[in-house]
Amino acid sequence: MYFDFDRHTPLERYKLLSSTVTPRPIAWVSTMNAHGRPNAAPFSFFNVFAEDPATVGFAINHRSDTDRKDTGENVRLHGEFVVNLVGEATLEQMNVTAIEFGPEVDELAEAGLTPAPCTRVRVPRIAESPVSLECRLMQIIALGARRSLVLGEVLAMHLRDEAVLDRERLHVDTPRLKLVGRMQGHHYVRMADVFEMPTIPVAAWRPRSADG
Repeated sequence: MYFDFDRHTPLERYKLLSSTVTPRPIAWVSTMNAHGRPNAAPFSFFNVFAEDPATVGFAINHRSDTDRKDTGENVRLHGEFVVNLVGEATLEQMNVTAIEFGPEVDELAEAGLTPAPCTRVRVPRIAESPVSLECRLMQIIALGARRSLVLGEVLAMHLRDEAVLDRERLHVDTPRLKLVGRMQGHHYVRMADVFEMPTIPVAAWRPRSADG
């Protein structure tokens, strides 16, 4: 089936993209407003893009041309944010923070979450998250009139102790983090089926024609 995106509305494109580009990691972004009140919201258009500098990015869908959501306004104000990853144990709490609360509401308090201090940024991280990335804003790129791509440099990482196999070698037991990914609609996926497939060295590669 062929879909020409020029013939589809943004909502229709979203449905196609979010149903096929899966699973997507979830950026559970914590920020702080001008009065020091913490804010948290999930974003599933998110990923890591580089290691030098360490770069992550997530996209915000604005409510309107003038309302860039609390997360967007707070990032612009302080130039800092924390990307907390979502584990199975915090999935329901993440869903609470997705509610469209007003800017006067502390989403962490509503969800029963604990704000924890960071080391490199003033914004709090979510203590219950298995992974938290302290980020400094690099740039915000407008994606049309209603979306913005927020790029941040990762300055520090907080990682659950029991998931670190070897601190010196930086070996992490990723399955133990029990992270959750976003699928289409309101569906999610658990990290339950992990398998290994090593990259084939070019010297070991035998073209199929050589076998026959």
